[in-house]
Amino acid sequence: MPRLRAITAVLTSTVLLVALAACGSSDEPGEKGSAASAGRCEKNQDAGKITYMSGYYWQASASILEVIAADQLGYFNDLCLDVELQPGSGDVSQNAKLIAAGKVQVGPLSEQDIMTSNASGLDVLGVSSYSNAGLDVLMTGTDITDLKDLEGKTLGHKGWVPVGVQAMLAEAGVDMKKVKQVKVGYDPGVLPRGQVDALVGFVSNEPNQLEEAGEDVKVWEPTDFDVPGSLGAHSVNPAWAKKHPTAVQDFLRAVFKAYRYCAADEHVEECIDLQHDRAGAESDEKHETAIWRTEVEVGADNPLPGKFGSVDPDNVAALAGVVSTYAGQKVTPEQAASWFDTSYADAVVGEDGKVIWPAP
Repeated sequence: MPRLRAITAVLTSTVLLVALAACGSSDEPGEKGSAASAGRCEKNQDAGKITYMSGYYWQASASILEVIAADQLGYFNDLCLDVELQPGSGDVSQNAKLIAAGKVQVGPLSEQDIMTSNASGLDVLGVSSYSNAGLDVLMTGTDITDLKDLEGKTLGHKGWVPVGVQAMLAEAGVDMKKVKQVKVGYDPGVLPRGQVDALVGFVSNEPNQLEEAGEDVKVWEPTDFDVPGSLGAHSVNPAWAKKHPTAVQDFLRAVFKAYRYCAADEHVEECIDLQHDRAGAESDEKHETAIWRTEVEVGADNPLPGKFGSVDPDNVAALAGVVSTYAGQKVTPEQAASWFDTSYADAVVGEDGKVIWPAP
């Protein structure tokens, strides 16, 4: 069912993630290598400079904010990792090309983007994810009570309708031939102004902007229609990962620890301050806080069936079907499985669900 977004809604992080914030030791940074043995530290140093490229500048999204925090809180230093943070422009295809070429070693790509990238001839490896729920959503006015009501109406998008939203509309029985699609800009106000009847967006962005403006909208989420997705997924250059497995593990160890730390309500303000320090004057604290809290909430409401931070093979297989149907690229479940490796994330989280710290 859709969620009715009202201006009075207040997002809060969940008790679950607060309880899981403790990662087994103090969250204060220590000396270089304080969380790694001498031998492991040497292996991580052998990896040299590790370039991380964000998905969209320094937005406080999952797979970005916790990387900033891991850097600023000293977690990379604790594990002898030399990580350089670079901002991405939001061009997923460019990020994938840089990772495949080895110019960037690690960066966020959704599981579906990892599939389409590999299907296009690039070589990138998915190594982690926080949830099988994606961030792509469809917003409508409160008068839309069934997605089939969109037939005969206008849907706005940024150039394309994400595959998860396409799959949701198909699951709802919408005949897309009867829906007019138009490209719109980045102003979500086109929806309440009646310029479109439905608008594609991200659950952590446009709905929050509209709430802030005092507008009521319905948010239709693909996960409510059993459509697979992914949240906060990381990918790596596979050749580099094979050569430096402890560096991949410990990069994830640091960012998982930072995610848990920043997800705890008492640390959100601190972590948003770290994001602001990195992003500069263009960072709006209230908006970025809403983004982070929303994405943490989505992850907590839709936890992985296995270990925290790992990749769910069943979700990968299901996403292969979505990509094949709606992205115009034939991907078999077997192919898709070969583009992911759960071993790196699984190695840094214990059976109790806590991040293993320090490194063994």
